[in-house]
Amino acid sequence: MSKVRVRFAPSPTGGLHLGGVRTVLYNYLFAKNKGGDFIVRIEDTDQARFVEGAEQYIFDCLKWCGIEPDESPLHGGEYGPYRQSERKELGIYQQYADKLIKDGHAYYAFDTPEELEKMRNDFKTAENPSPQYDHHLRMKMKNSLTLNEDEVNNLIAKGTRHVVRIKMPENEIISFTDMIRGEIKNETSLVDDKVLLKADGMPTYHLAVVVDDYLMEITHAFRGEEWLPSAPVHVLLWKYLFGADKMPEWAHLPLILGPSGKLSKRDGAKYGFPVFAMNWLDNKTNELTEGFKEKGFLPEAFINLLALLGWNAGTEQELFTKEELIEKFSIDRVHSGGAKFDYEKAKWFNHEWIKGLPISDFRFRIEPLIQDSKIDISDTEKLEKIIGLVKDRCTFLTDFYDQASYFFVTPEILDVDAVKPKWNEEKKNFFLEFINKLSAIENWGLEAIEDVFKNLATEKNIKPGELQMPLRVMLVGGKFGPPVFVIAENIGKAETIKRIENALKVF
Repeated sequence: MSKVRVRFAPSPTGGLHLGGVRTVLYNYLFAKNKGGDFIVRIEDTDQARFVEGAEQYIFDCLKWCGIEPDESPLHGGEYGPYRQSERKELGIYQQYADKLIKDGHAYYAFDTPEELEKMRNDFKTAENPSPQYDHHLRMKMKNSLTLNEDEVNNLIAKGTRHVVRIKMPENEIISFTDMIRGEIKNETSLVDDKVLLKADGMPTYHLAVVVDDYLMEITHAFRGEEWLPSAPVHVLLWKYLFGADKMPEWAHLPLILGPSGKLSKRDGAKYGFPVFAMNWLDNKTNELTEGFKEKGFLPEAFINLLALLGWNAGTEQELFTKEELIEKFSIDRVHSGGAKFDYEKAKWFNHEWIKGLPISDFRFRIEPLIQDSKIDISDTEKLEKIIGLVKDRCTFLTDFYDQASYFFVTPEILDVDAVKPKWNEEKKNFFLEFINKLSAIENWGLEAIEDVFKNLATEKNIKPGELQMPLRVMLVGGKFGPPVFVIAENIGKAETIKRIENALKVF
């Protein structure tokens, strides 16, 4: 068997969606499991939808995920160029379109947009409300099948705008074996004559993907199941141009489902969770879409949860390193049915990965996030000590500030409503006396603080539990954080006393 070569071929038209990253991941895991190569090829044939900066964004996302291509426009390789626009300039696609026309498998079409619209209106029926340019109608249109050779040559010589369309055969069954779904059969009569070469000379996806996969010696092609209806066109192109035996093995991946069907790019705004790998700023609408990275996800957790959206290892294991995923991945364990994205489960993955991070690694990840905050992180030893106290309470990396800022700065807001219902003069007097006893502690530490607190509570005949929550709000600002005496120990005597005094004025 030849060396495994797979490719991810995105269009630089916007943010990298969950489904796109999973396609990348499955390509990558399959290739590395087989000792093969993972290639990124940029399919920028649709110049009307091209977005400045989108290509770099794609590579930034892959880098964050820890998925580096072996070959790409940025990494180079022996099978370039890796942008279709650059391949078009070399005349690569035109020569294959010419071959298809010469062999009778494609034709020139000179129809104007107005003529195409007229066709859709004139041939609309109750049974066929959306007429297509297919074997039923192509002989009624302006193309090289209905015009004589001189007319065609004259139109081309005059520079008349035209496209090249595949001539789909009638009443044939096209079949191929999908690595996930088994044998797939399609009737050619149900498929229209797709455009292969556009009027500007750029290939459409249909022609480019076949030609590029052949020239780049791609052995396996993974893509979303939405491409299944186009498969008969691609099978025929392989057969006509290179021979069906040269075609890579295909796997059409299941959809990722959201709360209301296919997970769309708009679901994030609707349901309040990210759908892109990283923040994406649409330079046309100036609309910012939040990404998993900026939300506070670890890339390890992100690829872990994506891997299990449609695949399982056949065991109860849920947490996998990238190396473990490479070792265990097999395409025969990818499901054919849609995989539902559960944001609560995604948060669970991230929390578990954060809990497993060494403290020094966690510090490295959060330092850029708190660099411009009010927290002074110059004391690395102190920062790592605090991380050890709150890390396991963080679902996201971005939770660290809220979970730990009170160790560094006095809270500006106190959750007074949590205290007021059960606050009374007796408790106020307790804390006034508690301040005096804290001042008298010579060896400030956890045990000394706790002993003074509990002994005074016993003396005043107040249950310690009724006093710990007000003390927590005094020190932290709210009802959260590690054990309250641990907090007091770490913020120091003077700060503890100051916060209690400030809170008593507010309460």
